Amino acid sequence: MPDRGGGPTGPRIRVGRPSRRVRTLLMTLGVLAVLGMAFTMFAGFWTDWLWYRSVHYSSVFTTTLWTKIGLFFVFGLLMALAVGLNIWLAHRLRPPLSAMSMEQQSLDRYRMGIAPYKRWLLLAITSLVGLIAGASASSQWRTWLMWVNGVPFHQKDPQFHLDVSFYAFDLPWYRFLLGFGFAATILALIAAALTHYLYGGLRITSPGARATAAATGHLSVLLGVFVALKAVAYWLDRYGLAVKSSDFKATDNWTGLRYVDANAYLPAKTILFCIAVICALLFFATLWRRTWQLPVIGFGLMVLSAILIGGLYPAIVQKFQVQPNEQAKEAPYVQKNLKATREAYGIDGTKVSDYSGTSKTQDKATLRDDVDSTASIRILDPNIVSPTFQQLQQIRNYYAFPTNLDVDRYTKDGKVQDTVIGLRELNLNGIPKNNWINDHFRYTHGYGVVAAKGTAADANGQPVFTESDLPSRGDLGTYEQQVYYGEKTTTYSIVGGPQKEIDYSDDSGEKTTSYKGKSGVNLANPINRAAYAVAFSEPQILYSGAIGEGSRILYNRTPKERVEAVAPWLTIDGDAYPAVVDGRIQWIVDAYTTTNGYPYASRTTLGDTTADSLTATNNSRAVVAQQNQVNYIRNSVKATVDAYTGQVKLYQWDTQDPVLKTWMKAFPGTVEPKSAISKSLLSHLRYPQDLFKVQRELLTRYHVTNPTTFLTGSEVWQVPDDPTNKSGNAVPPYYLSMKMPDQAAQAFSLTTTFTPNGRDNLSAFMSVDAQADSSDYGRIRILKLPTSTTVDGPKQVQSQFNSEQDIAESIKLLKGGDSDIEYGNLLTVPLDGGLLYVEPVYVRGGGLKYPLLRKVLVSYGDKTAFEDTLDQALNKVFGAESSTTPPPDQGTTPPPTSGNPTVQQALGDAQKAFDAGQKALQKGDWKAYGEAQKDLEDALKRAEEAQSKADKTAGGSGKSSSSPSPSGSPSPSAGSGSG
Repeated sequence: MPDRGGGPTGPRIRVGRPSRRVRTLLMTLGVLAVLGMAFTMFAGFWTDWLWYRSVHYSSVFTTTLWTKIGLFFVFGLLMALAVGLNIWLAHRLRPPLSAMSMEQQSLDRYRMGIAPYKRWLLLAITSLVGLIAGASASSQWRTWLMWVNGVPFHQKDPQFHLDVSFYAFDLPWYRFLLGFGFAATILALIAAALTHYLYGGLRITSPGARATAAATGHLSVLLGVFVALKAVAYWLDRYGLAVKSSDFKATDNWTGLRYVDANAYLPAKTILFCIAVICALLFFATLWRRTWQLPVIGFGLMVLSAILIGGLYPAIVQKFQVQPNEQAKEAPYVQKNLKATREAYGIDGTKVSDYSGTSKTQDKATLRDDVDSTASIRILDPNIVSPTFQQLQQIRNYYAFPTNLDVDRYTKDGKVQDTVIGLRELNLNGIPKNNWINDHFRYTHGYGVVAAKGTAADANGQPVFTESDLPSRGDLGTYEQQVYYGEKTTTYSIVGGPQKEIDYSDDSGEKTTSYKGKSGVNLANPINRAAYAVAFSEPQILYSGAIGEGSRILYNRTPKERVEAVAPWLTIDGDAYPAVVDGRIQWIVDAYTTTNGYPYASRTTLGDTTADSLTATNNSRAVVAQQNQVNYIRNSVKATVDAYTGQVKLYQWDTQDPVLKTWMKAFPGTVEPKSAISKSLLSHLRYPQDLFKVQRELLTRYHVTNPTTFLTGSEVWQVPDDPTNKSGNAVPPYYLSMKMPDQAAQAFSLTTTFTPNGRDNLSAFMSVDAQADSSDYGRIRILKLPTSTTVDGPKQVQSQFNSEQDIAESIKLLKGGDSDIEYGNLLTVPLDGGLLYVEPVYVRGGGLKYPLLRKVLVSYGDKTAFEDTLDQALNKVFGAESSTTPPPDQGTTPPPTSGNPTVQQALGDAQKAFDAGQKALQKGDWKAYGEAQKDLEDALKRAEEAQSKADKTAGGSGKSSSSPSPSGSPSPSAGSGSG
């Protein structure tokens, strides 16, 4: 019989070879294809490196890159060695001769066929498995860095008394190593078995023994390694019980040990570990005994034990010990879960206070005055008025505001006021003509901030702007107004070169500029240009004459993109917001550190928890990490992105967070200390909405600290659906300056409400101090209403608004014609034991198609009002007027920016016409209403013309923000809803 290492012999057949020209052409094409693929890979790598260097976070790129490379080569090599060594060993242990049989004769053909290529085949197989294993291992770079840099939590789990860092940082790495070991062993076992079969070490139909002694010993050792790894898995499973999720009626995503885990699964895992160790030793013993009998018996015993001890026994314990007396058995473990969950989500310091829900003061005048000191009620809804900002302050079509504006605080005359703010960002869909030069060279940035008082609207229902016009001017002073980085800036721009950019336009025409910042990547280098031409699939970058000395390419321009890129280990909040800080527009981004390995803490899916009615109806308001499951979260980093330079800064916010400390150890120098936050920046930092939404979802159950009550589920709450729209999603939390019962003064807060599970009445009110420079920042307060009485919840209050006859008739009139009603945020304010509800009502009508504030709904106790202004509604509800002086701009026409008497007279006529129209509307006199609307339009036109003349005389460059215009005034259908 032929030797197993022999090769085929016989005559060779010469096949016609292609001509030299064809061979040269094919070789050239092959080389070009290889070079093209290589340059494409190089372009991606090179542009990434250039970008990280441009933002001064090259250490993040290099650390991540070298970690991935190291893991790729180490584990790829280990896998290749494991498989290759076992193939080589199986080949070396092959029998010199094989038995005469049809099976072996068939295999001889294969053996002879691969004989000349054995080394190449071995290299190909080991390279393939090595590449796959290396690629898989490189994706574990976060796990490796957390394991090698992990710092202790200085908190121990209640079952095994190990530091939490073992579960958060160590256990995930050990599980990866175990999984890699299983994969390597199984692949090696398969490869060795196939090699033994091919070369006669294993036989299926041949006479005599089915396996040679060498093959038996080799495969039994591999099986022994597999069983030994299974023993390690059983041992790690013991600790895994502390972070294991299971179905439990007390809560979804229950995490940690229960009674059956501690008293059945835990001892079962220990017993199975011992059995697996013995079974592994029996497999290793076959090196001397050369028989499968004992290992097979041991393996069968292990499988049977896994079924009986690991499956049947826990089921018996659950059925006959736990279920008959579940509360008593589970209470100690529920208590551990309660404590761990509250600590992991930062809700352990929540203060829950009883609240009556009914007013204690009989003096209505006193109550009316208390409203002004209790809350600065925001009637300008940032989620409604973006179209109004767009219509009144867009100025040019190539500017746009975000769909949801933001709420911030600014100081005016020593008084802090809630402000609705948005940036006039670039909108490429609005440029006169789309082409490559316009899209990427001429229209490159937005311009200016637009801000309005949150607590006021003028007599026309328009915002009272505190910063407006183009260039923007107002209360914010002087600042860099060009917005090169923003939420809507999703395409690249090439700036700073020979091609001038459009800065902004005024009455004298277009103003041009050239970017002076150091942001972006320099394109003067031809290699850089070629790399970006390939990376962006835009060949014009390579040869365009619009690119020259000083040209820089700006990309990754949204604040979230930039922070995610420089800190890929952070989870980013769904809403970045702008602020004017020290003469610059800064985007403020909240970032979180998370882990899924906090023992006993129940898990939550961030995407589900942070979804609400805004994320459901608005694509620009994103949810956090859609499917990311965590059971620990901290708002550990506050980040800023400069709107002009794109500079990213990360600030340590939670100085105690061990997860952040671990990442700071892995990426030294990337996060600045908390002390580096300037006082001016600190005044604009706030408590993040997404963290608040995660915490409020947990507090629907975990406000309870008694395990028995928790198990019964009698105190479960729910976040109510938003009653102001039909999305069917949770009501979003609202920022509001207000005073809780135990607070001495108003604080900028984030608030929400709870209702009982499956019911609509109010069960609790929750707020957190959102003011970063406050000593109480982050303190959560819950006002718990009595279960014995019923207090209306948001849905019931909204229903009450809609069902009252007078209000319903007024709303019907406002909805007439082609007008639409939009309900603003339904704000809830605790007041003297009761709850005050305030809701602005907006009207879109006629040709205006943007919302104007027309009415304000107010409810307190059993009193409801629907009036033109907040003051009028409050006065009606409480039956008394405020003794304090209302803001001069609330419910009145704002004074003109100039003292022009013609403008003042025209505005006075406009106010009279508007009042006359409102009276006619209430009486249903449509003829008089139409005449009043005509008078109103004439008066506004005269005011605009007079103001325009005054501006030109004074040398002004644009309209005053307080000057009304025909496009900003209410049309007949905007005021009433009729055509």
